[in-house]
Amino acid sequence: MLGMKRAGSMAVLAIAVLLGACQTDSFSSGSPEGVPIALESIDGAPQPVRTALIDELTSAAADRKVELVGSAAQARYRVRGYLSTETVNGETKVAYVWDVFDSEKRRAKRLTGTSPARTTASISALDKETLAKLANASMDEIAGFLSAARDSTPIRTAEAELDGEVAAQ
Repeated sequence: MLGMKRAGSMAVLAIAVLLGACQTDSFSSGSPEGVPIALESIDGAPQPVRTALIDELTSAAADRKVELVGSAAQARYRVRGYLSTETVNGETKVAYVWDVFDSEKRRAKRLTGTSPARTTASISALDKETLAKLANASMDEIAGFLSAARDSTPIRTAEAELDGEVAAQ
């Protein structure tokens, strides 16, 4: 009888673990917390758009527990972004590329995608809603990469280069 109770308890525990594994959220594979990243540059957009996008990225990073630090700060990864727009059949999309570099200055990951734009004009006319969607999609990918990378390699900070000089180690 005691063996049956123990087996029943083990079965309940196993079911609870399996049900917990079925829960879906964007951080089920781990959290990107404690893996600081530095956003070094965003090319392809004028300064007002870059500034607005950085604001949206900062908000999206906070929502995902991604530690976004200044470009001169110590960081495990350094990120460089590239933006462009393309209009096909009257539909404009913003294409983005995020190159994530490790402490050895090697590209650890390239994240790419597109986000619909409400404007048919150039990249300089992107609105707050479009930039928010772009930032959220980008941070989803970056947070996913950081969560996976957090457990796979020891933490070493990536060096920042400012005008060819090393700023942090």
